[in-house]
Amino acid sequence: MNPFNPSKLASALPPMVVGRSAEVARVSEILRSDGDFLLTGVPGVGRRTLVRAAAQQVGARVVEIDCLRATDYARFLQLLSDAILSVFSRPMELSLIQSWIEPHALELDTSSTGRAKLLMQFVPGGEAMRHWEIFQVLLALPQRLAESMDCRVVLMFQNFPHLRSWDRSSKWEHYLRQEIQLQTRVSYAIIATVAEKWEEQAEMESMFLSPVADTDLRSWLVTSMRQVELSLDQDAIQLILDTVQGHFGDAIVLSRRIWLEHRGGVSSQVRSHQVYRSSVSLIEDLSVTFESLILLLPSTQVRLLESLALDPTLRPHAKEYMQKHQLSRGGTLQGALLSLEHKGLIYGADRGYAIALPMLGLWLRYRLG
Repeated sequence: MNPFNPSKLASALPPMVVGRSAEVARVSEILRSDGDFLLTGVPGVGRRTLVRAAAQQVGARVVEIDCLRATDYARFLQLLSDAILSVFSRPMELSLIQSWIEPHALELDTSSTGRAKLLMQFVPGGEAMRHWEIFQVLLALPQRLAESMDCRVVLMFQNFPHLRSWDRSSKWEHYLRQEIQLQTRVSYAIIATVAEKWEEQAEMESMFLSPVADTDLRSWLVTSMRQVELSLDQDAIQLILDTVQGHFGDAIVLSRRIWLEHRGGVSSQVRSHQVYRSSVSLIEDLSVTFESLILLLPSTQVRLLESLALDPTLRPHAKEYMQKHQLSRGGTLQGALLSLEHKGLIYGADRGYAIALPMLGLWLRYRLG
């Protein structure tokens, strides 16, 4: 058996842009013209990978902030500062940042881990005012750095609507929208599941990223498996396509699992029963993650998820469907549908109500027998 080589696997099956040439070209055009955009779609279809690819084409640096990790003002500021400092980390860049933040009683610390970290000083009772001041300083940094470095910067906010869980007056969101209009070298990429309020901003183009087409995914599968010295028969390819449903993140994860379980075997050809076995072992490994997710959801949403996993429908409000799956009527059902769609767990009415994360759907069906 050939020895396990993680670097070979990582290089052969990396996150990449597949079947998105038109979208990459469009986002690149937006960035070159100092535009901003909203990119929607369910998690795992390649939204961030698409932004990174377009930014690379125009020579822009990407500062990424996952707003889901921000539980309050202080945590958001730390995430924002860490993201900026991870991208602008060269000594000259850090020196410029230090000179700009010193008048605001801020400083950088590199003594503890070797990586720069922003130190924030607070006066008891003045935390709210201090948070706001630091927010303004940090949002101005990318523009100043881009001007000094003669480059472009993309601020990519993932799960942006989560900020509203603590920015209840929308003060910070409104200031962010204002900065979008003023800054000339910084483009804002808002990554979300559904468009929500951002559609109202005429200056920001909205793009929906759909699942990858089977023809593009098929080509990627064949090429990638060939690079790791495996081949797939036609039934195996079709089973993978049916399993991942155009969800490129799941396609990468499942392909890596297949490689791990079948590398160096007697035959280099992978058949459909082997794909099925790899799929089952993968969802068994993911079961702890999915169980944790289920525990965080209200019982009405769990019941709805299970129903859609077993029985996708265009009409979840139909009396027969609700009776069949013992679903609550009226506003409770509609609220559950909207909440699950906003979480990126199901598709809404425009795509037919179904589980949006294929591995989650497979796990639910497996769990329900």
